[in-house]
Amino acid sequence: MAIASTQLKPALEAGNIAALAASDGCAQHALVRRLTLPDVAGRDLADAVHAVCAVHGRLTDLFEEAARRGVADLDTDWLTDATEAFGVERAYLARLTAAVGPLPSTPGQAESDTAFAAQRHTFDMLARSDRAGCSIGAAIALVIDWHAFRRILDAAAHRAGVTVVASQLPDEIAIAHIATAADAAAPVRRAMAFGAQQIFAQHRGLCDLIEARAIARDSL
Repeated sequence: MAIASTQLKPALEAGNIAALAASDGCAQHALVRRLTLPDVAGRDLADAVHAVCAVHGRLTDLFEEAARRGVADLDTDWLTDATEAFGVERAYLARLTAAVGPLPSTPGQAESDTAFAAQRHTFDMLARSDRAGCSIGAAIALVIDWHAFRRILDAAAHRAGVTVVASQLPDEIAIAHIATAADAAAPVRRAMAFGAQQIFAQHRGLCDLIEARAIARDSL
């Protein structure tokens, strides 16, 4: 899943990531709603946990890279705390991946693995982008979407008997304030919006893939 070629909507070029989140974030994806229902199949929850781990379970430096690429007039102090908080999330994800059991057998696994690798590559590109503001926007979007993924992870934790770990990432209100309080120049705000848009697109693609894998298993 390469970086999307879609253009930013004119009304969002000022970098209103909160508005992008409302329209493009994965919180409203049907998968998130389905996997948090009480009667969801355990194998679908397990597969989702494995998929999120395949993409985000490795050591990631998105927040560190964004902090190193700080931009004048932008508050990036939160990125230091986010780096540590996401380390806690990653450890929680690792424990949960072990607890839910092996990856469910699914047709097209090789193609899924290729898609996961492509997403990891895209996130690396966004983290290391030299376009001022891009990695910061990507980091904001990751936090926003992670709250949606957390709903799936916590549902899986309850099903597997794993203690839910409290998230230390900024909550939706705090991150929305960060996303809308950018005082940088217009090109930086546009770059932030671009980075965020790409993260949202990749995560929607991930949700679509997880859903397709569930359909493929049901058709066996």
